[in-house]
Amino acid sequence: MNIVKLRYGFLWAAFSLLLISCNNAEKATSTTDSTNTQSTVATPDASDIITAPEGIVVVRYKVSDFAKWRASYDTRDSMRTANGLRNYVIGRGVEDSSVIMVALKTDDMAKAKAFTEEASLQTALQKGYVVGAPKYTFSTVVYQDMSPNMSDLRCMSFFSVKDWDAWKKAFETGKQLRTENGLTDRAYGYEVDDNHKVVMVAGINNYDTAKVFWNSDIMKQRRAEAGVVGEVERFVYRVIQKY
Repeated sequence: MNIVKLRYGFLWAAFSLLLISCNNAEKATSTTDSTNTQSTVATPDASDIITAPEGIVVVRYKVSDFAKWRASYDTRDSMRTANGLRNYVIGRGVEDSSVIMVALKTDDMAKAKAFTEEASLQTALQKGYVVGAPKYTFSTVVYQDMSPNMSDLRCMSFFSVKDWDAWKKAFETGKQLRTENGLTDRAYGYEVDDNHKVVMVAGINNYDTAKVFWNSDIMKQRRAEAGVVGEVERFVYRVIQKY
């Protein structure tokens, strides 16, 4: 009788160990799968970030009639294409809706620059309801976040720095602070002829909070520590077309 009980005891112990082993294996598999799923979810976000340098031409000007300007702008696609320019973004000023911002991509900055000085372009702009002289910025953009953004509100900033690499390092450490104050990094780079002149675009998730942040003591301190020289020029606009 004792032998029988002993045998049953061994069998039960072995069966229990088998159940525990299987259960642990399932838990281990679930944990691994969960980790993989989280990594997979994060991957598309990383793929939305472009760090390969890209030539971007930004032009800002005033127009006398937005609807007529837009119709005229759309008819000049072939002219831009022939000069190595590709449509990227069109924005319209928030403080002054007659101010337009056009961003164009290019693989040949020298050709793009030459085009902006051609008399034919000046004539086309004048006929296209542009008022006054356009303001061009020729830049090399080294960071672009292409992920969808719930807000169409943007701020393009222009400023000078003592050293590009030092500024970039300091700027990257402040991402969380900017996020907490209603801003999302969308793009940044420098002018092609001088990397001490920075061009930056931020998505604005909360305009009121962002304006307070821009004028805050902590922002002034961070700019000084990052080597920003002089004042920052900001142009706030709404994205009305992204190609």
